[in-house]
Amino acid sequence: MSDFLAPQSSLGVLDAEAVASVISAASDVALIVDEHGVICDVSVSGEDVAPDGYRKWVGRAWADTVTPDSRQKVVALLRDAAAKTGRKWRHVNHPSPQGADVPLMYSAVQVGKQGHVVAFGRDMRSMAALQERLVEAQQSMERDYLRLRHMETRYRMLFEMASEAVLIVDTTTHRVVEANPAAGQLIGEPVKRLLSRPLSECFEPRGKQAVLGLLEGVRAAGQAGSIKARLSGGEWELTVAVSMFRQESGSLFLVRLSPVQADAPSRAAGPELSMTHLAIESAPDGFVVTDMDGRILTVNAAFLDMTQFSNREHVLGESLDRWLGRTGVDLSVLMANLKQRGSVRLFATTLRGSAGMATPVEISGVSVPHAPQPCLGFTIRDVGRRLATNRRGRKELPRSVAQLTELVGRLPLKDIVGETSDLIEQLCIEAALELTQDNRASASEMLGLSRQSLYVKLRRYGLGDLGTDSDK
Repeated sequence: MSDFLAPQSSLGVLDAEAVASVISAASDVALIVDEHGVICDVSVSGEDVAPDGYRKWVGRAWADTVTPDSRQKVVALLRDAAAKTGRKWRHVNHPSPQGADVPLMYSAVQVGKQGHVVAFGRDMRSMAALQERLVEAQQSMERDYLRLRHMETRYRMLFEMASEAVLIVDTTTHRVVEANPAAGQLIGEPVKRLLSRPLSECFEPRGKQAVLGLLEGVRAAGQAGSIKARLSGGEWELTVAVSMFRQESGSLFLVRLSPVQADAPSRAAGPELSMTHLAIESAPDGFVVTDMDGRILTVNAAFLDMTQFSNREHVLGESLDRWLGRTGVDLSVLMANLKQRGSVRLFATTLRGSAGMATPVEISGVSVPHAPQPCLGFTIRDVGRRLATNRRGRKELPRSVAQLTELVGRLPLKDIVGETSDLIEQLCIEAALELTQDNRASASEMLGLSRQSLYVKLRRYGLGDLGTDSDK
């Protein structure tokens, strides 16, 4: 590099070797480019930051050593250097045989009277890696937040739909913090009136002292306990079971109320049946029992969550076909296989919610023709999370024909072709915006679109901030 700087007397008291050392120290990569844009010399501060194949750049046009999307930026750098306008840094990518492009941030300055240009390059690979890690951390936080929201929704639905009366009581004031509808129905008051009311006020005078003693005993010992007491004005004796749990920095009582007379028949009927029903109701997968024609007889809470309903009455008596992906097809296929084989496993389809959101699911089913009421049982598992385990930074096309064929049976051919076309169009627009650093004028020219057409497509796919136009 010193050979090209030696004839230039404008460098003052610094000799060419000193100037070359300063240039190398001030940048990760330094280029000497002649007036025709051809690289005359290359200097790197260390092999760890050197782009692959940089030694072969000498004698080649600078624009030929970069990716196609960066060539206009090289032309702009040389133009600005010749015009001696304000120095600008521009993001330029060099292709690499290793696969990933090497990002460098360049600024160019013309030196001497022969038209030579010195281009200073800063390695941006570490910055790109940090940005990628930041995006991954943000996505991880969003997934955790969404998982917590789903857990809270499931808890709320189970709490509201439980047939057992349940109350959450503050350990200090003994006031009701939460109560489910079953508790309000058993006590005979609306749930809103129960909130902030002392629990002991719900019982007759003799039962008040017993309930207060039970709460204090559970709080002191930390172990669950139960007593029998009557509600104020009530005819039935209740079992009051109390346990304590911690929440954040405090603790709360979990109080369960059940009529004593109602307990004996359920135990006599068999605890196994009761436990099975409770397990199915609490299962994370949807469970549906239909008659032999596919009309719903009963469902669990997870199915209501998937279909976005809060009340069982909205789904009972309806055909399961109403929520399956291909109306009139999927249920017919399931029922035909159940009649022929007796069971079906891992049938792939989609489940539509009341708000129109489709969820990829796998359905396993069994036929029970010899029950007192012949029926069909289905378990429905949400596989959306499983399909998202190989998460990508953005949408990608299926990499093989096999992955495309997996959509067959889940979507009509028209929808598969339409979605694939839309995805290709969106990916091309995203790539153009990325290559031009969100310069929409350059992106529209690169895509062969008018700027108005590009804006229409940006709005369609929700890309970019349409409030401003970036023409860097």
